[in-house]
Amino acid sequence: MADVLKGLNPQQQKAVTASDGPVLVLAGPGSGKTRVLTHRVSWLVLERDVPPWRIMAVTFTNKAAREMRERLERQLGVSRAAELTLGTFHATCARILRRDGETIGIPRNYVIFDTEDQVALVRQVLKDLNLDEKRYTPAAVHAVISRAKNELIGPGSFQPASYFEEVARRVYEQYQERLRANNGLDFDDLLMETVRLFREAPQVLARYQERYLHILVDEFQDTNMAQYVLLRQLAARHRNLFVVADEDQSIYRWRGADYRNISRLREDYPDLATYLLEQNYRSTQTILDVAQAIIRHNPNRTPKRLFTDRGHGPKVVIHEAYDPDEEAQYVVDTIARLVLAGDAQPGDCAVMYRTNAQSRALEEAFIRAGLPYRLVGATRFYARREIKDLLAFLRVVHNPADSASLLRILNVPPRGIGTQTAQVLEDAARARGVPVWQIIEEVAGSRDHPPLLSGRARTAVAAFHRMVSRWIEMADAPPADLIDRVIADTGYEAYIREVGQADSPYADSLRREGEERWENIQELRLVATQYADASLTDFLADVALVSDVDNLTNGVNAPTLLTLHSAKGLEFPVVFIVGLEEGLLPHIRSLDDPEALAEERRLMYVGVTRAKERLFLTHAFRRARRGDYEPNVPSRFLADIPEALAEGKRQRKSSGRDVAQADGLRPMQADSLRPMQADSLRPMQAESLPYRVGDWVEHPTFGPGIVVAVRPHGDEAEVTVIFERVGLKRILSSYLKRRENHEDAKTRRKG
Repeated sequence: MADVLKGLNPQQQKAVTASDGPVLVLAGPGSGKTRVLTHRVSWLVLERDVPPWRIMAVTFTNKAAREMRERLERQLGVSRAAELTLGTFHATCARILRRDGETIGIPRNYVIFDTEDQVALVRQVLKDLNLDEKRYTPAAVHAVISRAKNELIGPGSFQPASYFEEVARRVYEQYQERLRANNGLDFDDLLMETVRLFREAPQVLARYQERYLHILVDEFQDTNMAQYVLLRQLAARHRNLFVVADEDQSIYRWRGADYRNISRLREDYPDLATYLLEQNYRSTQTILDVAQAIIRHNPNRTPKRLFTDRGHGPKVVIHEAYDPDEEAQYVVDTIARLVLAGDAQPGDCAVMYRTNAQSRALEEAFIRAGLPYRLVGATRFYARREIKDLLAFLRVVHNPADSASLLRILNVPPRGIGTQTAQVLEDAARARGVPVWQIIEEVAGSRDHPPLLSGRARTAVAAFHRMVSRWIEMADAPPADLIDRVIADTGYEAYIREVGQADSPYADSLRREGEERWENIQELRLVATQYADASLTDFLADVALVSDVDNLTNGVNAPTLLTLHSAKGLEFPVVFIVGLEEGLLPHIRSLDDPEALAEERRLMYVGVTRAKERLFLTHAFRRARRGDYEPNVPSRFLADIPEALAEGKRQRKSSGRDVAQADGLRPMQADSLRPMQADSLRPMQAESLPYRVGDWVEHPTFGPGIVVAVRPHGDEAEVTVIFERVGLKRILSSYLKRRENHEDAKTRRKG
């Protein structure tokens, strides 16, 4: 036994050697939960003499399964480890159905339809039912079907709560029929059909119940209803269900995960033994204390006292930037300082954010500095589909002879110009050696003899020509205005957000995708607003330079940029979490939903506990929402952090609400936790500006500086100052005072 338990702390040893029966191990972040799971398997085999073939261990990812198998091969030997049933839920169910699915009519040679196949099949059903694909998008309809399957609801039991769901129900019926006609199963079927197999063939279930004396589950808080029912079926006879979970790290509700399965486990197994893993091997005590201060506000959780032997470490740094660009520059500068001081390598650093659109400012800051970076779990900002579409529209306006851009947007959004029509236009242009736009002009003006197109295709191409021609006439307008016009004329907003049009709770994840794509568009528009006094040529040239960053994204020793959702399971010596503002983190979608808000808090907790040594938390005084800048209320999560654990710009509370408190920025009373509307601020007239360029001013923290720019900002002025000690800052005028001639002040100080 000594060898099996070697290297385990007392809490881990108690969990590994737990008696038979249902066991719940609540494992804090960095507490060695995978280690406990693998040692439990080894202990059962080596100390309890349980045959390996009588043990099932399930994980959520193939990577986790591979890592677990490699560890067990070292502990048990390759031959004994090979006898274990070890893999993901889906892989385990696929094997069961290959072996016994014929009992309920599933052939052994069934094929698994991947995600692309599934959506294509839904699209075909929609077409055959004469349903408008633009109104009922295949992805949105498939999301309804997928969520229903995860809740073990078949097409005959599906109860629609809206007209959209009624459409989805009809599609669901035919979708399943066509899967079966093709001897096919989708990923969700692997779970649902295994549950059905066990329900309809009790003799098959009895065989598996007898075989698997012990069942172990990793990341139990991420299970959905189908997975929970499946585990309950398999463990019903011997009741040896050993699960490792952390309800504080359940962040995938939108994908069907339900942390409440932990409560169901307690209800279904009154004799459930619970063990806490509280010793952390990853982070400093300061980081753990910050994490616990944030998560303790969540209801329905088991309190844990996380501790470590790694010491307290440096305080968490809280930094308020003026806007996202300054925030991004702060991140780049701080990483540079850490590397210069020898405190970190570039690859030690991770920058985390709530939404993909936030990567734009960060990517550009790294590009400007000539520093490599790695983007995890997302496409580079300027390579995202919706960004490339909008830029293609603008390039056509700038240069109609750009046939590549023209063909990209010819039928985006769909306007009746199909693939065959586009091919005819392209072939004609190639045959004559002219741009596609010239052929379109001839078709629109009926100057093509003989006619290339006829009927609806010709009408659609002529309408497209008229629309683009109007844009070309306004090519000298500010780029942001041109983007607005393109979006309005094409209906691009509805097109990009259409996956979120489903009036159904089953389409949450697709709504999120549509909203994120629209946020990306708004981020591009924000960049365009900075070119109000420049030309479309300048805007497109600059965007081309920052978008061509392939040589900057492949560095091995480079900081990692990723969303908080993508950070689960990772760890970094240095972590930056940016955008800590109400409406962003926590996200605005969660502010009226207690369950969603609790998940946002768990998401923050996950981000904080990824940090091993240093943690930087940043927020911006103003950020663009809906394409316009608005002042922000700092995130409530910052107010949860005890002052003794943090340094830098802070928050204080007033009248029970959070307010921003930062050097040089006026505290903003948060009468509502939603961000203030920019148009609610009374504008200041230019003639009443308190300072002019060249004025010397004094700031209580930054000292003396010279004004280089002034502009109205609500009922104050925004003053850009170069300070002697700290460089360039943007400050609200109420935090500055005029000072005497700088040379006179210096003379008096010398005297």
